[in-house]
Amino acid sequence: MTEAVWDSSWLKTDVTQMTMQAWRGVEAQHVISTMRLVDTGEEQDVLEQMLERSKPQLPEMKSPKHYLLSTPFRYRPQHQSRFRRAGTLGVWYGAEKLVAACAEVAYWRNRFILDSVPLLQSELLTEHTFFQAEVTGRVVDLMSPPWDKARATWTHGSDYAETQSVASAAKDMGVQWICYESVRASGNRCAAVLDVDALEMVAQGTTQQTWHCKATRESVTMVHQAERCDWTF
Repeated sequence: MTEAVWDSSWLKTDVTQMTMQAWRGVEAQHVISTMRLVDTGEEQDVLEQMLERSKPQLPEMKSPKHYLLSTPFRYRPQHQSRFRRAGTLGVWYGAEKLVAACAEVAYWRNRFILDSVPLLQSELLTEHTFFQAEVTGRVVDLMSPPWDKARATWTHGSDYAETQSVASAAKDMGVQWICYESVRASGNRCAAVLDVDALEMVAQGTTQQTWHCKATRESVTMVHQAERCDWTF
C-alpha cells in the first residue's frame, strides 16, 4: 500500500489566517478583440453588454469584485490545473513576487505552443497585464509544517493528483486559499484562491504593468520597459 503523503486531520489542526499581496498576469486581448468588430465606442459598449449576458453567472459574493478577480470563478475549464480538476470551477492563481507570476505565464505560453501543432515552427507575440490583489482568509500553507513534509508531491512538475485532492478537501472545510511554492520559480510563494471573497483589488494606479511576451517552442522572453526576463525550455 502506498503511504499517504498528507493527513486529512491537518485540515482541522493546521489551517491558519494569513494575508498575501499577489501578482497575476492576464492576456490583454479582451478590449482589442471587440474593437475589431465595431466602429464606435457606443457600439463596443453594446457588444460588451451582449457578451456579458452570454457568459456563465458570476459566483456568489459578499460584495462586488473587479472582473479580474471574479472571472476565474465563473467558468469550468476543461483542462486541469495544479489545484483544480478538469471541468470544475476555476481557481484564481497569483504569486507574491512579480518574477514568479511572469514565470508562470511563460510556462503556460510555452505549453500553448507545444500543444498547438501549427505554432511549433513559429513565434507567438502577446501582451499581458499584471496586477496585484490582496488575498486574506483561512489558508493551508503547504510551505509550513506539517504540510511541507510532502513538498516533493506539492512541487511535482506535472502530477497534480494530490494537489487537486487537498484543494477539494480544503474547500469542503471552508479553507479560502492555499499558499504553495512556485514550481516555475522555485522558492517563491504563490496563492491558489478557492473563494472569491478572499480577494480584494490593490489600487492599480501604481502597480498595474503591461508586459510584452515572445514565445517559441524553445524559449520565452517577457519585457516591461527596461526589464527583461528569459526562460528556456
